[in-house]
Amino acid sequence: MRELILKMSISIDGFVASPDGGAQWIVDTRDEKAAEWVVKTIWDASLHIMGSRSFRDWAGYWPTSTTAFAPPMNKIPKAVFSKQGTSILPGINTTTAVQPGADSWAKAYVAVGDLNQEIAKLKSQDGKPIIAHGGASFARSLVASGAVDQYVLLVHPVVLGKGLPLFNDLPAPRILKLVSSTTFPRGTVAQIYRPA
Repeated sequence: MRELILKMSISIDGFVASPDGGAQWIVDTRDEKAAEWVVKTIWDASLHIMGSRSFRDWAGYWPTSTTAFAPPMNKIPKAVFSKQGTSILPGINTTTAVQPGADSWAKAYVAVGDLNQEIAKLKSQDGKPIIAHGGASFARSLVASGAVDQYVLLVHPVVLGKGLPLFNDLPAPRILKLVSSTTFPRGTVAQIYRPA
């Protein structure tokens, strides 16, 4: 049985994106040591899952990226949650140089059924953890469903004042237990929590 880990960058005031969905603030507060930690964290997955907006954006970016994040993002299998069905899958562009494993985007599992049932099916398989990425609405759906086994929150030293929150759709408070906290040189803090 695999655990579901929700990995998100978040501002000190609890937002995972600016009001327009942007994330320039993550780039502006980038910390090399934190980035190394994130790369190691995302390598420790047997599946990356995400919503359809993130999938569309990332399927157009990661296959040709040469950043340190590209190898795990390309080589580890993906699942996308989308009501569009397999039409969301990208074609393979043979005119552009792609990175090893980039074909995994075109081979992603497309989850079209009920969120809870699809998550239960994915979690029932053996292997390393499933890492869930945003966007905000997909992440909120996972949180609201109670399916998250571990929260990996990279808290950036920025206050946005407004934006897209992560924890606004809860019917009642949730108590979490802090598992670890790692502070990086530029003030980013990796906070890992589990449901209490």
